[in-house]
Amino acid sequence: MRLGGADARGWVWGPYSRLGLAVFLATVVLDQAHKWWMLDVYRIAERGRVAVTPFFDLVFVKNIGISYSLLDQDSYTGQLMLAAFGVAATAGLWVWLSRGASSRLLAISLGLIMGGALGNAVDRVVLGGVADFFSLHAFGFYWYVFNVADVAIVAGVMGLLYDSLLASRKDAAKSL
Repeated sequence: MRLGGADARGWVWGPYSRLGLAVFLATVVLDQAHKWWMLDVYRIAERGRVAVTPFFDLVFVKNIGISYSLLDQDSYTGQLMLAAFGVAATAGLWVWLSRGASSRLLAISLGLIMGGALGNAVDRVVLGGVADFFSLHAFGFYWYVFNVADVAIVAGVMGLLYDSLLASRKDAAKSL
C-alpha cells in the first residue's frame, strides 16, 4: 500500500521499530508498576515524607502541570488535554522512530521518551495528575519531585543529544 508516494508501512514500522517498541513498552510497564507499588502497596501518601538518605526522600506529590508545575491544570478536562498532548507527542515520536531512526541509540532514546510521556499521560487520566515520588535536596535547596517516567524522558533526551553529537562528528570527519 502506498501513501503519498511512500510505503504506508514506513509510517508505522521501520528497521529499529522493534527495539523502540520494546523500550517503550518496558518503560510504561516499569513506570506504572512502580507508581502502583508506591501508592497501593507502600502507601506513600499515608506515610508522608520518608527520608532515605540525607539528600534523597520519598514523598507523594500529584503534579497537575507539566515540568516544574508549569501550565497547572486544576480541572479534569485540563488533565485530559495534557494527556492528549502526551499521546500526540508519543505518536509523533513513533513516526520519527519508524521513518528516521538510523541507530540503536536513537531508537532506545525515542522509546524512553515515548514510554515516559505515555506513563505520565496515563496518570493524568487515572489520577487527575502525575504521581511523583523522588525528592532530591541539598543545603536547604529542594529540586523538583519526579518519577520513573521523568527519568526515562531525561535519559532519552540525553541519548538524543549524544546521538546528534555523534552524527555531527561523523559528518565533520567525512568533510576532512
